Amino acid sequence: MPSVVGLLEQRELTARRRMDELREEADRIQAELAVVEWEWNEWVIARSRVGEVLAPGDDVADPDAREDLTDRSLPPTTPGSSGSAKPKSMVPMWRAGLAWSALSVDYQRILQALADRNRLGQGPLACQEMAACFGLDPVPAKIEALRSKAKRLVARGWLVESSPGRFTLAKDVAGQTGGS
Repeated sequence: MPSVVGLLEQRELTARRRMDELREEADRIQAELAVVEWEWNEWVIARSRVGEVLAPGDDVADPDAREDLTDRSLPPTTPGSSGSAKPKSMVPMWRAGLAWSALSVDYQRILQALADRNRLGQGPLACQEMAACFGLDPVPAKIEALRSKAKRLVARGWLVESSPGRFTLAKDVAGQTGGS
């Protein structure tokens, strides 16, 4: 007869695996959504540009009037394309020129901690160490929240998981030093 603790451990492991599967699926879907939103935004921009060019009475000789028209015809910004992100915003796929300010403050803190560590030549950072850097209690809930954020940044190309549970900035992101 199996022990109660053994049965509980089995159920916990099963629940943990299912949770990890769902997180991976959610990350994959969010990454795909970011790409589709970017593509949609590009089509909206293209349509507005064609509308500008084909607009009757559009005077190319007056650049000030053209700037006013351009400002009004810009598409609404998506969370990944805005200058600064709001709390709880999604993580956009990393691409050249995308500033760190496109991420929420929590994600920016992770990038900054890893950039500082990279600058000092200290190598990858574990989530438990990250929690200590941020002054968080090293309890499982806080560490798992950081791990989830770090894994999301890995899925979007901002970070690299060099070995299981150890994170560092992706090569191109490290070259930005602050997302400028």
